[in-house]
Amino acid sequence: MRMLTSLKKKKTKRLNKNMKRFFSPYPLWQTAGLTLIRWAVGTFLIFHGWEIFNEAIMNKYLQWDQFKNSNGKLLVYSGKVAELTAGILFVLGLFTRIACLLIIGVMCYIAFFLGKGIIWYDDQHPFLFVLLALVFFFTGPGNFSLDKMICKKS
Repeated sequence: MRMLTSLKKKKTKRLNKNMKRFFSPYPLWQTAGLTLIRWAVGTFLIFHGWEIFNEAIMNKYLQWDQFKNSNGKLLVYSGKVAELTAGILFVLGLFTRIACLLIIGVMCYIAFFLGKGIIWYDDQHPFLFVLLALVFFFTGPGNFSLDKMICKKS
């Protein structure tokens, strides 16, 4: 009986400790969580950038009024290359801050020039990419990244 009571107390203590940790202001699974988010963002960017290999979609973009000028083709293709490159870098965790700057530039252009600054509804996902890129610019790629492996060696 005494052993059973002791086990219940230990379980209750562990539960209380876990609940306090869950409701505390301190990070919870920060490294794993940021890595999963970085991989997801990178995957979405690769998906968006992969459109560069689809001629029909690229031609559709080139029909937009904003891209009918002489620089239109350059803007569309360089934006897609930046999305694809940054997505690959995000997934690998390689040159993460450079990838963040690429995405911040491209997605700000999309959000504020193409989307006319409408960031709170309709065309909000480019601005969300800007915010996520800012998170990784300030926090870095995390422990599960090539950046971490490279920095560890030098």
